[in-house]
This record gives sequence, C-alpha cells and structure tokens, in this order.
Amino acid sequence: MVSRTVRRATASAAALLTLAAVPAHAATHGSDTPRPGGTAALPRPAVAGRPAPDMAGLRAVLRTLTAQGAPGAIARIDDHGTVYTAAAGVDDRTTRRAIGNADRFRIGSITKSFSAVVLLQLADAHKLDLDASVDRYLPGLLPDKRITVRHILSHRSGLYDYTNSMFANSVSGFEAVRDKVFTYRQLVQLSLSHARTNAPGAAYSYSNTNFVVAGMLIEKLTGHSVGTEYRDRIIKPLKLRDTLYVHPATQIPGRHAHGYLTPDRAGAQLVDATDQTVSWAQSAGAVISTTRDLNTFFSALLGGKLTSAAQLAQMERWTPVNSTTRYGLGLRRRDLSCGVSVYGHTGAVQGFYTYSFTSQDGRRSLTALANTSNNGTVLNTMARTLESAFCGARTKAIKPIKGSSLTGRGSLVTERNVAYEDIAPGIARD
Repeated sequence: MVSRTVRRATASAAALLTLAAVPAHAATHGSDTPRPGGTAALPRPAVAGRPAPDMAGLRAVLRTLTAQGAPGAIARIDDHGTVYTAAAGVDDRTTRRAIGNADRFRIGSITKSFSAVVLLQLADAHKLDLDASVDRYLPGLLPDKRITVRHILSHRSGLYDYTNSMFANSVSGFEAVRDKVFTYRQLVQLSLSHARTNAPGAAYSYSNTNFVVAGMLIEKLTGHSVGTEYRDRIIKPLKLRDTLYVHPATQIPGRHAHGYLTPDRAGAQLVDATDQTVSWAQSAGAVISTTRDLNTFFSALLGGKLTSAAQLAQMERWTPVNSTTRYGLGLRRRDLSCGVSVYGHTGAVQGFYTYSFTSQDGRRSLTALANTSNNGTVLNTMARTLESAFCGARTKAIKPIKGSSLTGRGSLVTERNVAYEDIAPGIARD
C-alpha cells in the first residue's frame, strides 16, 4: 500500500501537533488523499527559494524499500506548517496490517541526540564542563583521565564499541541479549576488555560505549534515571505524546510497527525482533517514538528551543566522518547533492532503520522508517529520502557505488568507504 496525506496548519504549532496525528494509511490505496480539512493534495510551492518536497520521489523510495526487503516503510515531512506523509507495505508480516505514520517504533541511535541534549542542558546549568575529564564525574570508570565529556559526545574517546563483538553474528548475537538486562558498568566493562581504537581526541570512531557513559553522566549529575530526564527535559516540554523510554520492559506500548532483523545468511527468514529490552543500548539507543515526534524534536533542537545558543553551537562543532557527513555532539550533519545541509541522526536497532533530519533553521523536517535492519541495500536507499524531502524534484539521481564497507548484506552506497555506524560499526558484511 502507498499513501500520502497533506494538511495545512491554520493555527498555532500546538494545533498542528494535534492535527497531525491522523494515520497516513487512512488514504485510499495508491492515492494522494488530503486529510479532512486539508486544502490540497499537491506539495505547496517553494517558499523563499526552498524547493517543495518531491513527494512522488519520496513515495518511489518507500516502494523501493519494500522491494528490497523491508516489510514496510513510512515517512513524514513537516514543512513550516504543512505536513506530508507517505507509507508503503505492512507493519506486521503476520496480520498484514498496513504500516502508517501513527505507528510507534524503536529509534535506535537517535536516542544519542536525546542524551546529548540532556547533558548540554546540564552544561547550560553549569553542572557539567564539556572539556572536563569524565573521571571528574565518574571517578575510576575509564582507564584514561584524558577522556573528556566532549570526546564522549563526539565519538573521539577511543573506547571500543562492544557491539562489534556482541553482534558479530546478527541473529544469534541478538537472541543472546534480547531479554537480558545489563547495568551500564557491565557494558563499559565489555568495551574495556578490548584495546582502544585511538588516543583520546585523536580520531573519530563511532562507539555505542560513548553514549553508555553519557547515560551514566546523566544519572550521576541529576540523581535520576535517563528515562526521567528525557521525560522532564524533552518529552513533556515538547508534548511528545508517543515518545517513551520503557527499558527494561520488552514491548512497545500502543500501536506500533513490528521490526524484522535480516539474518546474515542470504535467503534466511526475517526474524521478528520487535520485543526486546534494548538493554544492550539504553542511553545509546533504547527510545521509542514516531515520525511526528522526531520531527518535532529535531525542529525544536535546531530552532534553539532545547538548549542555549552557545550549547547548540557546541553541538555543531563538526568532526569530518566522510565526504558528506560530519558529527558534532550527538548530532550529525549530512550534505546533500543540491548543496543543502541537514541536521539530525540516523538510528539502527534490530528490526528498524530510521533517518531523522531537519533544516538548519528547523523549519523543514523529515523522519523516515523502514521496519528492517542488517540490510545494506535498504539502508542505502533510505538516504534518498533526504534528497526527496530537502532537494525537491530537481535534484539529480544518486548513483550507487559498489564495494563499500557498509554494514549489512547486499550493500550499495552513495560514497566509498562508508560504514553504517549504529550497530557493530566494525563489522562489514556482503
């Protein structure tokens, strides 16, 4: 099923949040149907030189994702008062229920942006110094006192990513931890049993261990759980009604998409990975949300509503990752083919791939989900949702390049030497 709905907001931003909850899949199969009260089914004209979203292109991307192995795919664009949604496929391979933008899902490493925001708010409150040693706040946790909070948040600590070992075999590794509950210190110890990747500050090297340490910092400095801090500092102020942190519970409450893990062995059946503790990630990847809520979150962040301007500037001190990607403090910058840069994060957790990015001013946001993982072809195609959303129909086609180190089977990527960095970034599969 493919659908798209459009709604023009006529009141305040708060009103838009209420109106936008209508399920995208309520539209007729294969049609472009406006929501009740909507005025048009076509993308609105470009504003101030900004091209309108290419909804035909976005729908084609979602259909391609389902052809490449994702049971379903959804996307939502919030564009300064106008909402566009699209959906293709199913959220449950057993019931065959259509997937829609009302579905909750696991957002994986987009959780890192939530953790970074909490710590930057603590820096705003003068309770945290980004350039202080982690050892000042968590004495004896790490083997090198030169590792600073900034190193942790920018993936420059050199701490080994324990998921490389944990998920070297995707399915058996997942089943071993699906129902397991870890402490933060246990996860850090899994990392410290391996050699570090580089000296503190010497190089960018993505590691989930960094944001496990970030969770420990949050809990040490506030005296509260990370879930409480997410709720009080982000979820409640932004009225994110579908954003949850349920660790260590295993189920996604309410209406949700099922997530399907692709086995390493070609031709093997997808594994329903929906129910799990995500305790292996916690503050590095265990939040649940929706396309609406994630667009609201990143729009607010880049719009200066969650931190001071000074701390947002710290978040945007970029370290090069590759030719099109930079990493700040829990925040990615992607440079698109049309010359536009967008800001947000990617997320991978067993069964779910998510892209969530916004414009520099926070006025146009896209979140896209495919309910599968460990599929490099799907992941590569998802990057094209950014081009459709932010570059419009005039953008040139992206030509995949074979032979990269992208995690997942059947990898085709848009640039060389790219590795997907959320789960087992050091593991390359073909």
